[in-house]
Amino acid sequence: MKKRIAVLASGRGSNFQAIIEAMRREQIPATCVALITDNPEAFAIKRAEDAGIPVKIIDYSSFPSREMYEPALLAAMQKVNADLFVLAGYMRILGDDIVRAFPGKRMNIHPALLPSFTGLHAQQQALNHGVKVSGCTVHFVDESLDCGPIILQRCVTVRDEDDEDSLAERILKHEHQCLPEAIRLFCEGKLMIDGRIVRIL
Repeated sequence: MKKRIAVLASGRGSNFQAIIEAMRREQIPATCVALITDNPEAFAIKRAEDAGIPVKIIDYSSFPSREMYEPALLAAMQKVNADLFVLAGYMRILGDDIVRAFPGKRMNIHPALLPSFTGLHAQQQALNHGVKVSGCTVHFVDESLDCGPIILQRCVTVRDEDDEDSLAERILKHEHQCLPEAIRLFCEGKLMIDGRIVRIL
């Protein structure tokens, strides 16, 4: 039986598109039941509409505070009743109530080799630090920022001439492969969380 996944995205949604295309190729045994976005201008909305995926807009700017926004987001997530929530360029930290509501059911893609360079502008952080290798990480989401158990990682060589944009572009190509692969493993029941370690069965 196919799993139900929902995607949270805030922007252009290129990782969301990679998920859509992987499902079309039947590489992921799942149905995407919703796109949830905090941004009514997100290009991800058009990608969802083109793919026939329902869209739920919880406009962050329409709430007076994060404390008011979070219950609305939680209610929307509970309503779609997904087996897995995938954060694909969702630019807000999930509150503890949401994290606790879906244990082991939230997955994020981050453009760095965690645990290094958490948070925003991870590619520039890597360049500033002078690392020779960067990449991307898919991990489960817990209460900490970009620190949940790691599922998959892919490496990218950092070039002397790189700036934030060029490094981000090369990492993104790996994100488009890594995230659908991690979702596939989840949907096939091949991921087991053992403390901080994710075992691939």
